[in-house]
Amino acid sequence: MLRKMHLVIGVMVIMALLLSACTVAAPAPAAETGGEAAATEAAAAEAPAAAGDVVELRMTWYNDGNEGEVMRDLLDRFEADNPDIKVVMDTVDYASGIQQTLPIQLEAGEGPDMARVTQLGIVSQYMLDLRPYLSDAAYWEQNFGPFLKWMQSSPDGNAIPGFMTQLTVTGPFINRTLFDQAGVAVPSDSSDQVTWQEWADAARAVAEATGTFAMAMDRSGHRLAGPAVSMGATYFDAEGYPALVGDQGFKDMAQLMVDWHADGTMVPDVWIGSAGSYQAAAPYFINGQLVFYMAGSWQVGNFNTNIADAFDWEAVPNPCGPAACTGMPGGAALVAINSTQHPEEVARVMEYLTSEDVLSEFYARTLFIPGHLGLAEQGVEFQAELPQTITSLNVFASEVGKLAPLAYDLQAYMFNTILFNANRDRLTQVFTGELTLDEAIQKMQDDIDAGIAGAQ
Repeated sequence: MLRKMHLVIGVMVIMALLLSACTVAAPAPAAETGGEAAATEAAAAEAPAAAGDVVELRMTWYNDGNEGEVMRDLLDRFEADNPDIKVVMDTVDYASGIQQTLPIQLEAGEGPDMARVTQLGIVSQYMLDLRPYLSDAAYWEQNFGPFLKWMQSSPDGNAIPGFMTQLTVTGPFINRTLFDQAGVAVPSDSSDQVTWQEWADAARAVAEATGTFAMAMDRSGHRLAGPAVSMGATYFDAEGYPALVGDQGFKDMAQLMVDWHADGTMVPDVWIGSAGSYQAAAPYFINGQLVFYMAGSWQVGNFNTNIADAFDWEAVPNPCGPAACTGMPGGAALVAINSTQHPEEVARVMEYLTSEDVLSEFYARTLFIPGHLGLAEQGVEFQAELPQTITSLNVFASEVGKLAPLAYDLQAYMFNTILFNANRDRLTQVFTGELTLDEAIQKMQDDIDAGIAGAQ
């Protein structure tokens, strides 16, 4: 049955920490004429557009769950009502297609018309400002304003490049069935402030009793950031520049990761065997091989489809450190690319997809936390029946209110991809024995300095 989840708390927190400032107006009806001319024009409007009149738009897309299937369904409806536009979805792998290949295409001026991206700061320089082509820019400002700030190429920018296909919050999932089989209590059942070390101890006990892996974290500096902030990481100096050398909180979390890889607590292949790119640990969790998985809200739809009720899975609150109990905000945005030759048609597609009825359906079917303030406040009728799915969505919604201010600052930082990738890649070299942790942190700083200098 359908369940309704209200996200008022999350909305208020986002609006308080960020800024925002409208409805998509329907296209003006064609002028009415009489007689044969009117009949001829009506027939022409109903007939399919001539092949030469059809504008083909390319959309680069990636999937975590069923969102590509849902998007294609919505686009098919758009095309039926707009026969002069055809949207081709080019679905690619996230790590190789979105993180690696797409930036190269964009730099060469050979990008698509639209793309679904998460590296908003880095990609912002290639985004098209849709504002001149929108029928009602105020609608976008009112409903997407806080998140538009993540898409600006300069601190004072006010471009409207696209919209969030979802708001995400990082956090862990557990396999409760394995806890039950091992006879180990789930720590968050009795405390709302469980430390990272307490989760690690419990997960190891379950793994030893069930012959599974204890913990995994996606190979991602973004995924590491929430735990690091919780441990007291500051990431920036007083001038707002990344400064990792001497950041004791960051080092403390990094040391935990080193220790957990050394003693077998963490699945080794996720970080060590990933060939130098992003890697998700979802397959281990889906296959029932993993006790505790640090990922985020975007996996709920995936697990709803690919685990269903094969075992009892659920999201749990973010573990705590001495400074916080925080995850990281984020999400994926569908944005217009400034090399498009068809900005008006791109704007028409975007206005259709962001209309409340269409976007509400997208969120409901994909089980994504809304990145639209109006829909978040109204609530979305999520199309899910499994109790663990609804429970997990509610857990992530409640985590929005616990996000540390520094987590928002990190997400809004234009060069956060450079920062996070340096964290990821150099820390992996510690796991493999190539570097000491101190050496790795210094090299992270060197990589960040060089990357930011090269990007400016």
